[in-house]
Amino acid sequence: MGKKIPCLSPELIDFIRDQRIFFVGTAATEGRVNVSPKGMDTFRVIDAGRVVWMNLTGSGNETAAHLSLSDRMTIMFCAFDGKPLILRLYGTAGIYHPGEESFEKYATLFPRIPGSRQIIDMSIDLVQTSCGFAVPLMDFREERDILSNWAEKKGADGIRAYWQEKNLKSIDGFDTGMGTASVSKQGDIEGNR
Repeated sequence: MGKKIPCLSPELIDFIRDQRIFFVGTAATEGRVNVSPKGMDTFRVIDAGRVVWMNLTGSGNETAAHLSLSDRMTIMFCAFDGKPLILRLYGTAGIYHPGEESFEKYATLFPRIPGSRQIIDMSIDLVQTSCGFAVPLMDFREERDILSNWAEKKGADGIRAYWQEKNLKSIDGFDTGMGTASVSKQGDIEGNR
């Protein structure tokens, strides 16, 4: 059954590496609570108490807006095959934007993904497991390439314009910090090579 521990065990790190999707929960002190599904090869465990993940361009940017106001974040993984397990990581997080030294450093941990827009760095203060007995069994078929193809087709100017139109403010009107991000001519964020 469920356990609460201060950091990730080697077994839980292995579990994370096997997952194809994770969910991120954030909230400002007021306004809407946001839960976002994240996929592709965008999550890395730095050590037992710290993780980073690459945030890709999307129709909104709630996570970044919320973290600029309140650094609390929860990440959840669910086993959709094999042994049942739900894993939640609770902690505080910061954002690295393109051109910042930390962004450039951690971008090298990820494959080139067109339209990458931020790296989120989370310090874990609590790890919680629960049974996951009611989570359905589902088979993984393949990654979707729609987002990568869309970003590649848009190119640097198109991504920059999309950010200006869709990613500068949250649905509650909070600033996301995207106003100064740069994109290379190849459509990647500068430094994500």
